[in-house]
Amino acid sequence: MGKLFSEILPQHKDFIKRQQLFFVGSAPLNEDGHVNLSPKGYDVLRIFSPTEIAYLDLTGSGNETSAHLEENGRITFMFVAFEGAPMILRLYGKGRVILPGTSEWDELIPHFKPIPGARQMIYATIHAVKTSCGYSVPFFSYVGERDTLKLWAMQKGEKGIEEYHQEKNFVSMDGLITPLGKKAQHGIYED
Repeated sequence: MGKLFSEILPQHKDFIKRQQLFFVGSAPLNEDGHVNLSPKGYDVLRIFSPTEIAYLDLTGSGNETSAHLEENGRITFMFVAFEGAPMILRLYGKGRVILPGTSEWDELIPHFKPIPGARQMIYATIHAVKTSCGYSVPFFSYVGERDTLKLWAMQKGEKGIEEYHQEKNFVSMDGLITPLGKKAQHGIYED
């Protein structure tokens, strides 16, 4: 059944690369705060080493993961086999946000395909990998990616995306300021 590893092994990397969807979990320290679980599609995840991964985070209606990482760094990734042999794989780590316009962003962004609406990168150092059976997970077939988010971001344009970030992405639902919000406090998004 379940096995625990200290790093991403080659067979784990192969499994992760075959998945069309993954999930990211995070939570604030406040016990009354909201636990967040976000699905991630598109080709946005990169494995840099057995203990280092990152994904290109796209603009969305919330920015909970970013706020939680800024507060406490805890992050969990989950990959599920919906086709082929059953398996669930979780990566546990400490994450941080890398914003556009930083030297670290400039160093890592060439590893990703450009996607309209990219707002930040989530980078994580993994300290545990856990596999479990996934025997009860049903089969689903991958049909294709939705273009809706990309089209929405292109229609908004750069100025529209900045305004959307101001409205929806600067503060979490629990009132935590995100790195985008902190960046804005330093005058980046002001007219």
